[in-house]
Formats: sequence, C-alpha cells, structure tokens
Amino acid sequence: MAKKTKLTEKNAVELKKMLVEMREELRVTRFASVGARPKDTAAHGRIRKEIARVLYELGMRTKAASNATA
Repeated sequence: MAKKTKLTEKNAVELKKMLVEMREELRVTRFASVGARPKDTAAHGRIRKEIARVLYELGMRTKAASNATA
C-alpha cells in the first residue's frame, strides 16, 4: 500500500499536477468500467474524494492568500 500523502506539505504546482493526474485516472476508470465489470468497484468514489481534497486545499490556499493581501 502506498504512503498517504499530506496535501499541506505540497506546493500549489504539485497539487495542480496531482489534480490533472487524478482527473485522468478517473476518466480512464470510467471508460474501462463500461466494457467490463471493474475489479475495484470503489475506485470512482475514492478518486472523486481525493480530487475534492486537492481542490479544497487549493481553495483554502487562495483564500488565505487573498485575506493576507486585504
């Protein structure tokens, strides 16, 4: 099992790269599951939740940056 990554330790560029990769992974799993029954039935939900976590972290950072300048 892979190590759990801490999103707070990554910079914005790494988070955006992760977001692109996870969206691609979600797209691939969606299209792969159309033809046959997927091995990991919970993959869609897991990937969507991870995407939401990354988007939340990016949103909090931009909000903090805008509050710091105001």
